[in-house]
Amino acid sequence: MRVDQLFDTGLPTVSFEFFPPKDDEGFAALYKTIDRLRPLHPSYVSVTYGAGGSTRQKTLELSGRIQNEIKMRCMAHLTCVNHTREEVGVILDQLWDSGIRNILALRGDPPKSEGTFTATPGGFAFSHELVAFVKERHEFCVAVAGYPEGHPQCLNRVRDVEHLKEKVDNGASVIVTQLFFDNEDFYRWRDMVRSMGITVPIIAGLMPIQNVAQVKRFVTMCGAKIPHSLLQKVEAVEDDADAVYQLGVEHAIQQCNDLTHEGAANGLHFYTLNRSRATVDIVKALNGKFAV
Repeated sequence: MRVDQLFDTGLPTVSFEFFPPKDDEGFAALYKTIDRLRPLHPSYVSVTYGAGGSTRQKTLELSGRIQNEIKMRCMAHLTCVNHTREEVGVILDQLWDSGIRNILALRGDPPKSEGTFTATPGGFAFSHELVAFVKERHEFCVAVAGYPEGHPQCLNRVRDVEHLKEKVDNGASVIVTQLFFDNEDFYRWRDMVRSMGITVPIIAGLMPIQNVAQVKRFVTMCGAKIPHSLLQKVEAVEDDADAVYQLGVEHAIQQCNDLTHEGAANGLHFYTLNRSRATVDIVKALNGKFAV
């Protein structure tokens, strides 16, 4: 089933994001994580695509196994980086043939050695071009990224939402946001998105704090911020892993209950970092049911 059809139930979705590990040991650990998350009955799970398409084959293989062997609805990430239109077409055909019906279409990050994004000759310069191509190739449900605090490379938030509207106008039917820690940022952005005529479901992206140094690196890369009061709390117990974990889970639970109250967000998407403990604790603590 396409993810965009799940919203017909009137229930919010809950989903988990994984990344393809580097080696067999990492894959073994990931499959244990999936086993622990499976009883939560996620609406779908997604598999990332690595900077510069560096995990292309692993993404295809992992997505196919999750969809067909593990029997969980899978959304495969796809980026523009280092791919021609023909290469993207082949990837889409492979995903379609493996039973994947959901794609998260992204411009993507360039390899670290390049620093800035450069369109591949014969490829795509913008994610809205990729969205249109995916829709022409097969009847995928195409999801795209939204940025409640603005894309790190965008000049202003209005222009950022204008770019988002281009993606929706070209066929995207779901928006999944970048992680955020302050729901007020999400609400301001959501209201702007709706005021500009974007009506598709919006899924809120969340990453519970489990390691202070790690989350600081993430927010620096993605342009998000940690609210000052929350930052003070976690920094005060930074050397106590259990205390950091508890604070991170409690904050995420509060976020989720607020976001799902009266349909403030259409779904919750957890950036798991291939771990399960925090996600299990949070989802089990939430009030309400989710679309499956």
